[in-house]
Amino acid sequence: MAIMTTHASPVPSPCTNICRMNPATGWCSGCWRTLSEIAAWSTMADDDKRRIWSLLPARRAEHEEPPVQYRRIVIRDPDTGNA
Repeated sequence: MAIMTTHASPVPSPCTNICRMNPATGWCSGCWRTLSEIAAWSTMADDDKRRIWSLLPARRAEHEEPPVQYRRIVIRDPDTGNA
């Protein structure tokens, strides 16, 4: 039995309102789209929008700085062992 999938709602924009183009990649540092993808978004077919959405995680992972890892340091009293 074949399952038909329909997409009832429109594909949302990935825009985060952080609009800074990275000259090295050509991607916006907020939404990870190119200028041409951003400009064409409003007239693009939903399948094309989904295709772009599928590219964004890899773009982000490739060029975004990893989060800073913090370590909690507990100083214990040498006499009591309490923190």
